[in-house]
Amino acid sequence: MLKNYLKIAYRNLLRHKVFSLINVLGLALGMTCSILILLWVQDELSYDRFHANTGKLYRVMGTQHYPGADDLTTPAGPGRLGPAMEEELPEVEDAIRVTWYMNSLFSNGDKSFKAVGYYADDSFFEAFTFPLIHGDAKQVLKQPKSIVISDSIAQKFFGTNEAVGKMLKLNNSESYKVTGVMKSVPQNSSLQFDFIMPFNDYLQQNEWLKEWGNYGILTYVQLKPDVDVAAFNNKIKLFLKQGDKGERDTDLFVQAVEDMHLYSDFRPGKTNSGLVMYVQLFSVVAVFILLIACINFMNLATARSAKRAKEVGVRKAIGASKQSLIKQFMVESVLIAFLALFIAANLTGILLPAFNDLTGKAVQFDLSDPSLILLLLGVALFTGIVSGSYPAFFLSSFNPAVVLKGTVKLNDRVTLFRKGLVVFQFILSALLIVSTLVVYLQLHFIRTTDIGLQRENMVYIPIEGQMRERYDVIKQEVQQIPGVLAVTASDNNPLTLGSNTSDVEWPGKVPGAEILIDYLHVDYGYLDAHGIKLKDGRDFSREFGTDTANYIINEEAARLMQLENPVGQPLKLWDVSGQIIGVVKNFQSRKMEMGDMPLIIKLAPENTRLLFARVAPGKTTSALASMEDVLQKHNPAFPFEYHFMDDTFEQMYRSESVIGELTNYFAGIAIFISCLGLFGLALFTAEQRKKEIGVRKVLGASVSGIVFMLSKDFLKLVLLANIVALPLSWYLMNAWLNDYAVRTELSWWIFAIALLATFAIAMFTLSFHAIKTAVANPVNSLRSE
Repeated sequence: MLKNYLKIAYRNLLRHKVFSLINVLGLALGMTCSILILLWVQDELSYDRFHANTGKLYRVMGTQHYPGADDLTTPAGPGRLGPAMEEELPEVEDAIRVTWYMNSLFSNGDKSFKAVGYYADDSFFEAFTFPLIHGDAKQVLKQPKSIVISDSIAQKFFGTNEAVGKMLKLNNSESYKVTGVMKSVPQNSSLQFDFIMPFNDYLQQNEWLKEWGNYGILTYVQLKPDVDVAAFNNKIKLFLKQGDKGERDTDLFVQAVEDMHLYSDFRPGKTNSGLVMYVQLFSVVAVFILLIACINFMNLATARSAKRAKEVGVRKAIGASKQSLIKQFMVESVLIAFLALFIAANLTGILLPAFNDLTGKAVQFDLSDPSLILLLLGVALFTGIVSGSYPAFFLSSFNPAVVLKGTVKLNDRVTLFRKGLVVFQFILSALLIVSTLVVYLQLHFIRTTDIGLQRENMVYIPIEGQMRERYDVIKQEVQQIPGVLAVTASDNNPLTLGSNTSDVEWPGKVPGAEILIDYLHVDYGYLDAHGIKLKDGRDFSREFGTDTANYIINEEAARLMQLENPVGQPLKLWDVSGQIIGVVKNFQSRKMEMGDMPLIIKLAPENTRLLFARVAPGKTTSALASMEDVLQKHNPAFPFEYHFMDDTFEQMYRSESVIGELTNYFAGIAIFISCLGLFGLALFTAEQRKKEIGVRKVLGASVSGIVFMLSKDFLKLVLLANIVALPLSWYLMNAWLNDYAVRTELSWWIFAIALLATFAIAMFTLSFHAIKTAVANPVNSLRSE
C-alpha cells in the first residue's frame, strides 16, 4: 500500500510541475532558514553544559543597593568570600575563586606569545571538568608558580603537548613550571582561556583581596547533591552582613553556571534577560518561517482541490475509505517535505560557512551526529504533517456523488480559511519588515549619535613591560610622530569603564551612605585628546601642582551628589582630600542600555594602563609603523599590540549587529516564500478565470481593469494583514527599544514604508500572471465553446 501511495505521489509531482516546484522550493527555503536558526539556538543552549558537575556548579552574584541610584548586580565579590562560604555553609562542597581574565606575555627561549587566562583556586579542574591531557586535576595547581596550559600553547612553544615539567616566563619576569596540559577550551564555554595559574600567587601580590570591602574576584561554588537552591539563596542573602564581613548593603544569590551565557542582563526591572531573549525570538522566527512555507502548501493544495476532486470521487466510488485517502495525501505532503529536506540539507551545507562568519560561531553540520539527524527528520515530519494535514482532511471529505457530476465549488468556510492563511503570511511578513527597519535604525542611531567623546582615529596600546618606567620618553617620542595629534593615557578604555568605588565623600552626603561611582585615572591632556567637553571649570594642568589631589566629575555625578555649583567644592576619594576643578558633559562609558553613570576623573599617570594616540585621518598606517619602532626600541621584549576605539565600539554592539543582519536575511526569505505562495495562487486564479476573462475582453474590458479585478481580492487581504501587523509590531519594537537608555524613535513613516512595501511586493508578485492573462488573446480561452 505504501508503495502505491508513493507511486501516486510521484506521478502527481511530475504532472503538476509548476505547483510542485513552488511547494518544494518554498518548503526547502523555509527548512533551510529554520535549520540554520535551530543550529544556532542549539549552540547557544549548549554553553557550559559539558562539565561533569553541571547542575551543581553555581556562580555567586551580588546585588548592591545604593540610595539615589539603581541597584547593581555583579559577579564581583570580596577575595575572602569563597573560603568563608566553604567554611560556614554546609551546603557548599567546594568554593573556587577566579580572577578576571588577563592578557599576558609568555616566553621560552626566543619564542614569545600572548595568551589569555586566569588565576584560580587549586580545585578549579575538579569542579570545572575541562579535559586534561597531562596532569592530575587534584594536583596541577597545588604548587606555587605552577601553570596549566592549553595544548595549542604547548604546541606553539614546545612543538608537542608533552610539556609537563617545562618552564615558561611570565611577562619577562617570573618563571612558571608547566604542571598540566589541557585540551583547548571549547567555544561553547563562557570561560575562555589558554592558561590557569594558582590563585595563591595572585593573592600574595594583591593584599587588597584580604579586605572584605574590596570587590574584584569571581567566586564559584559547587553545591552538595540535593541542595534546594531557592532555600540556599534565601539563606545566603544577608551573608555579607553577618559577623565581621562589613556593612555593605549587598544581597547574595547564586546563578547556575549553565545559565551564565544566556542570562547575563541583571538590570533593575529586567527578568530572564540577556541572550536568552534572542534565542527565544529566533526560535519563534524559525517556527514562523516554517509556518509560512506550510501555509503555501495548504493554500495551493486547497486552491487546486477541483483538479483532484474527480480523483477523490472515483477512488471513493470504488471503495476507498476516508482514512486511506488521508494517508495518501499525508504521504504526498511528507514526500514533498523530505524532498525539500534533501534540498535544504544541501543549501545548509553551502550557506553554513557564511552563516558562521556572520554570527562569529563555529557551528558544525555533521550528518553523522544522531541528534542532528533526529532534528532534521523532526523538521521534515513537522513540516510534512502540518502542511499536509488540512488538505488531506479537506480533500478526503468530498462527496463522490457531487464531485463526479461536475466542477467542485469551494464553500465559503474553505475560502475564508485560505484567505486567513494569506493574511497570516503577510502579518508575519509585515512584522519582519518593521523589525528589520527598527533594528537597522537603532544600530544606525547608535553608530552616529554623539556619545560625548571622539572614538574615530584613536589608537590605544597596553602599557606593559618597560613602558611604565619609560612612559614619559615614549609619550614624547610618539607625540613627535608625523600624523599623531595627541597622546595621553588612562587605566581604562573610556567606552568600557568597569572600575568603581563607594569610598567617596562630598558636602551634603548622608553619613554612612554607600553610593557606587565610577572612577578613571588619567594623564594630562586626556579630555582634549578624547574630545570630552568641559561644562564648567578647567582641565588638569601642570601649572597647578595640587591637581594630583583634585578631581573632575561628570554631570551625572554632580546630579547624584546634588551639587548645584560643583566647581570648588571639596571631595574626598579613598581618604585623599581635594576639590572639584571641573565638570564634564556625560559621555558613553558603557553600552547605551546602561544609561549615564556617575564618574570621577583623577589625575594619576602612574596608575594608567593604556596609552592613547589620536591620529590624523589618512595617516594611520605610517603612524602605526613609527609607533611600532618606538615601542620596539623601548620595550623590545613585548610584541607591538594596538587596538582601535572604533573596533571596541563595534564589538560592544556585535550581538545587535548580528541580530540585525540575521533579521534582514530571514525577513527577506520569509517575504520571498510568501511571494511564492501568492504567485501560485495568482497562477491558479488566472487559470480558473481564463474563460471569464476572455468573455470580459470580448465585451470590451480593458487590460488595466482585468489586472485590477484579478488583484483586488489579494490586495484586500494584504491590507487586512497590515491592519493587524502594524499595531502589533509597534508594541513589540517599542518593548525592544525600551532596553536602551538612548534610542531611536518609532516614527510613523517606518510603518508607512512597511505598508507600502507589502503592497508593492504583493502587486509585483500578482502582476506577472494578471498582465499575462489580461493581454492574452480571448480566442484561445474561448475556443472550446
